[in-house]
Amino acid sequence: MPPMRMFRPEVFKAPRDFERPDYFERLSDDSSLKVALEIGAGVGLHALTFAAQNPEVHLFAIERTAEKYQKFEQSHTIQPLVNLTSIHADAIPWVIHAVPPRSLAQVFILYPNPEPKNAAQRWFNMPFMQFLLSRMQTGATLTLASNIEAYLDEAEEQLNTVWYLPYERTQVTTARRTHFEIKYMARGEPCGQLLVTKPENYQTPFDAWTM
Repeated sequence: MPPMRMFRPEVFKAPRDFERPDYFERLSDDSSLKVALEIGAGVGLHALTFAAQNPEVHLFAIERTAEKYQKFEQSHTIQPLVNLTSIHADAIPWVIHAVPPRSLAQVFILYPNPEPKNAAQRWFNMPFMQFLLSRMQTGATLTLASNIEAYLDEAEEQLNTVWYLPYERTQVTTARRTHFEIKYMARGEPCGQLLVTKPENYQTPFDAWTM
């Protein structure tokens, strides 16, 4: 990988029909509120399950693909949850325009496309990670899951040499969070995950940056 370039959030326009969630405004007035973010929610299996099991956390779940998002919305209509907001957008500009610094308690990136022909587009190789980390609270966690061991190996290397973040790598044993996870485990493919924690006093160039 070439040296990590500086991320430039100012060049990203807001998504079409973007509206800033007023929920984030309430965070400054109520420290007990918790916010989670899922990038690449697919048809919403994990988002719906997580929101149902964690009513004290408001989950913003982003899906870019229109067909998957429509299925997600249909399921959300059947299972309405007040602590779940589904977002049809590209994750990077939405996060830039919507999420204030130090506001996320959890981030989920479950079974992302490892971009086999373009390593620079893998999440832990992207300069955007600098910005995403600035949106996370001290002690917040980021869960990256994959069935591709080499992808997790690479992400682990980036955590050690670029991001300098503490993490735990484990095998997935009983979780059935997404349809991909169900499929992979049903056919005997090992699945793994990295649970990354943002430590106290961790700094990024965007800790005070807002739109």
